[in-house]
Amino acid sequence: PAEPLNLAQSNPDLKKAMEQRKVALLAADPGNTAPVPADLVTASASGLDPHISPAAAYYQAGRIAKARGVPRETVEAAIKRHTSGRLWGILGEPVVNVLEVNLELENYGTAKSR
Repeated sequence: PAEPLNLAQSNPDLKKAMEQRKVALLAADPGNTAPVPADLVTASASGLDPHISPAAAYYQAGRIAKARGVPRETVEAAIKRHTSGRLWGILGEPVVNVLEVNLELENYGTAKSR
């Protein structure tokens, strides 16, 4: 069954879901000792966020590099290039466009061999 959406902070199912996500993240990258960023264990109403925080992106950089067979520095550089700052320098939080990072990394080998 689908996960319930929009749970109140007081709902024990929310805490349980967050703990399960944290366990899954730690299992996927057991050598990563950095604190798990909050946006990796929480979800929006849709659960399909096109952007994540820079902390969430950099947290996953080592695992992504290993899975794609590219240097970690390459992943981190792509994250940096596709991070947008605050709107007008004051509104919102910086975000990473996950699609753009993935597209760049997908084309990394092709661009490198040209």
